[in-house]
Amino acid sequence: MANTYTLIQSVTVGSGGAASIEFGSIPQTYTDLVLVGSLRSTSTSSNTGEYDAFGYRFNSSTSGYTTRNLQGNGSVASSSTQTTMTASVGGTYGRISNAGINNSLSGTSIFTSINLYIPNYVGSINKSWSLEYVEEGNATTRYSEIIAGLWSNTTAISSIAFALVTGNFAQYSSASLYGIKNS
Repeated sequence: MANTYTLIQSVTVGSGGAASIEFGSIPQTYTDLVLVGSLRSTSTSSNTGEYDAFGYRFNSSTSGYTTRNLQGNGSVASSSTQTTMTASVGGTYGRISNAGINNSLSGTSIFTSINLYIPNYVGSINKSWSLEYVEEGNATTRYSEIIAGLWSNTTAISSIAFALVTGNFAQYSSASLYGIKNS
């Protein structure tokens, strides 16, 4: 059987930025979901260095989120476990990473690439997922991370939202959601 990718929705942030990136009314007709993105934060906070932590919500839920992260920065490798965060847009989100999205201190027009894979998103089991990202830039220290996540909820995923700890998603940040079908 061949896997068939179908674009469900694509979002590109306009001028002024966006507090969150959201995909709603996800069709329940696919086997898996894939989301690819190129993201940047408007934050200029030096507390977070040149990056901002980012998080997610499935179905507007504020609980049941856990991740296991493996991270490298060009000189040191580390691992961590994440649960939740309070987003700049308000409310509780599952924390994807403490590092993550390039911000305004990274340099002009530098974005972070992400790839999220969610298998069996309509099944009546807890939802596992994986995400990888890599920051761009010319500095010596840049992060790359592989993340395994679990949403402890048996409800089918019908919406996905992303938010940052500080700042908004910058203009030209973009994300596309695809459905995968075995056919």
